Order: sequence, then structure tokens, then C-alpha cells
Amino acid sequence: MSFQKAADLLRLAELATARYLGVSLTEIEEEFGVDRRTAQRMTKALEEMFPHCITRVDDERRKFWKLRADDARLMLAQGIRDSELAALELAIRRAEREGLATEVRALSGLRDRLLAAMPGPHARRAEADAEAVLEAHGFASRPGPRVRIGPDLMGVIGAALKGPHVLTVVYAGGRDPDRARRLEPHGLLLGTRRYLVAREAGGDGRMQHYRLDRITSARLEADSFARDPAFDLSTHAARAFGSFHTDAEYGEVVWRFSPAAAATARDFLFHPTQEMTEEADGSLTVRFTASGHLEMAWHLYMWGDAVEVLAPEPLRAMVDRHRRGDFPALP
Repeated sequence: MSFQKAADLLRLAELATARYLGVSLTEIEEEFGVDRRTAQRMTKALEEMFPHCITRVDDERRKFWKLRADDARLMLAQGIRDSELAALELAIRRAEREGLATEVRALSGLRDRLLAAMPGPHARRAEADAEAVLEAHGFASRPGPRVRIGPDLMGVIGAALKGPHVLTVVYAGGRDPDRARRLEPHGLLLGTRRYLVAREAGGDGRMQHYRLDRITSARLEADSFARDPAFDLSTHAARAFGSFHTDAEYGEVVWRFSPAAAATARDFLFHPTQEMTEEADGSLTVRFTASGHLEMAWHLYMWGDAVEVLAPEPLRAMVDRHRRGDFPALP
């Protein structure tokens, strides 16, 4: 068996141990980028290497392979790798910068337990290697400006989302800023500004956005609620370029980047629905469907005169007088 196959088998044992139901052939295909026949060979090898491997078939006739933790001692003996510890440290530092106190405590506790379970010399080596990886990356958090959000607020919202529980907030916005609102939270939109996506309890069921920096108080209620089964946060978020949504601006957006900027623009994911077209003159046309003209204008300003808005017309008029040709670099 090659080293890579051995590593893949150990990784498969990790998945079979960590997942409550075990691991299926479809999940193996996705995790390792293999076809069905290779996935089947991997499960056969798993059964041979771990004789106590348990298999089961669910109601949809999908087969799962499951290992108990005490049957995977070889896999557990690997400990924590330096790359895994570095990724965990990066997550902790990002959470610290974002003011997510609850996540910082949870991730720090996980890191400490993992290190405590390792022999001393191995733990110290992993910590030293992880620090070197962090230095090589050159960053440990997302740079740039952000709006300050109280850590207590994020903790309350996080608990409400996990429940799910009703959240009572006082919101310094809208036509009735002092009114206490009972909200049923469905998600968060994170951008330059952060928004809570929620519907009012007992309301019309329409999802609304609440800026976190305008929530002056929040209280977690004991009442639970049923999430809207038709609501998908990713689909909802894709209706906007950034975090601001408005149906009045929703529609096709078309930008054309100059030949000099095309290579740089090609590396960007401007929107999940984008389509890129290479033009004969070397320019690049990007099309997607979204709303939020102001956030688009903020982003387009960084490109100076290297981008032209072809549609929609209101966005083209918004940015036309602010296109500059003296920026020394592209984004």
C-alpha cells in the first residue's frame, strides 16, 4: 500500500469514527474526489483493517460504515497535526478580532483538550510547528475596518440560532425605534455591516434584516419556534452583492473589465451566480443577478477606470463620475 493510500485509509477511519451515523459512499466520493468503484475499494480496505467496523443501511437504502472510538486506536494515535492546530489557531484569532467571545472560548477549549491528550514532546512540537505556519501565512485575522459589535450580543444571538429560540430585541432603527420586537432568527449576514435575518413572531412571515450595531439590547426567551423549512440562507444571501438587500434593485448586473485588469478580475468571485465571458479585445465581462447598488459602487471604486458598468443604468450613473485612472494598483 502506498503512503497516500495509507493516509487516505486513516482519514477514512477518522470520518467513520467522528460521524454519528458513520460515513457513506457518497461522502467518501466527495471527501476524496474519487469515483464509486474506488470508494467501494476504500470501504473494503476499512473493513479489513478494522474488523469491528459496523455497517448499516438507512431507510433510503444508503449504506454507512461506522467505527467506535476504541476500535480506532491506530487513527487516534496520530494526535493533532501542525496544520490542523494552525487552522484552529487561525480560527481563534479571527473570532477574537470579530468579537465572538463565545466562539473564542469554545475553540480555545477544544484546542486545549486536544493538546492535553497528546504526549508532552509531541504537543510542544505541534505548537511550535503551528506557530511557524502562522508566521508563514503572515496573518491571523481578516484585515480591514469593521463595525464594533458587543460580544454579549453575539453570544445571545448564537444561542437563539442554535435553539432555535425567540429573541426579544430593542432596535434603534425603523419607524418605531423604542419598541421591543420578538424575533425568530434564521441566520446572520456578515459583511462590512452585519445583519440578523429574522421574522417577527406572529407577523406576516417575511424575513427582515436588522443591523447588529443598531440592536441596543437583546434577551433570549424560553419560547422556541419552528424554522421556515423553505428558507435557505445561502439562497437568500445570493440575492444581494453584499449584505444589503432590496427588491427594488434586484436584477441583472453586467461589468466589463479592461484588458489590463482582466487577469486580476478573473481571480475574483464577485457573486455566486456570476458568469465570465472573455472578449475578443482581451477584456472580461462579468454577469450576475443581485441587488445592493451602493455596496457594488463601494467595491467598483477600487478598480478606478479599469471597469465599466454596462447594466443596470442606475448603477452606471452612480459610479460614472467617480472612475479614476490614477490608482497605482488593482484590488
